[in-house]
Amino acid sequence: MTKKLNDSLNVQLANWSVLYFKLHHFHWYVKGPHFPVLHVKFEELYELAALKLDELAERILAIEGQPLSTMKEFLSAATIVEADKAKSENDMLSATIEDLASLAGGLKSAADLADEEGDAATADVLTGQIEELQKQLWMLKSTLA
Repeated sequence: MTKKLNDSLNVQLANWSVLYFKLHHFHWYVKGPHFPVLHVKFEELYELAALKLDELAERILAIEGQPLSTMKEFLSAATIVEADKAKSENDMLSATIEDLASLAGGLKSAADLADEEGDAATADVLTGQIEELQKQLWMLKSTLA
C-alpha cells in the first residue's frame, strides 16, 4: 500500500470516528416532537459507524497500513467536525445528512484511489460502505422532508 492510499483511508477512518461521537451527542441531546424516532435513529447510526470504522481500521491493517487510533489523530485528520451543543432536531438531522454525504464522497475518492493502485478488495470494502450510506441518506432525507 502506498502512503497516499494509507493517508486517504485514514481520513475516512477519522471521519467515521468523529461521526461516531457526533451521533452519540445527537442521540443524547435530541429534543423535540420527533425525539422517540430520532433518539433511536441516532443510536442505529452510531452503531453503524462503530462497525464501519472497525471494518476500515482492520482493512488498513490487513494491507499493512497504519490506522490512526487516537482522538487527537482523528480530530486532526477528519473533514467532519465535532458537534456543537446548540442544535435543534432539524439541525441535527441536517448535519447528519451533510456528514453522511461528505463521508460517502470521501469514501468514493478513496475507492477510486484503491482501484488505481490495483487494490480491488479495499475498493470493494469502501464501495460497500458507500452503499450503506446511500441507503441511510435516502431514509434521513425522507424523514426531513
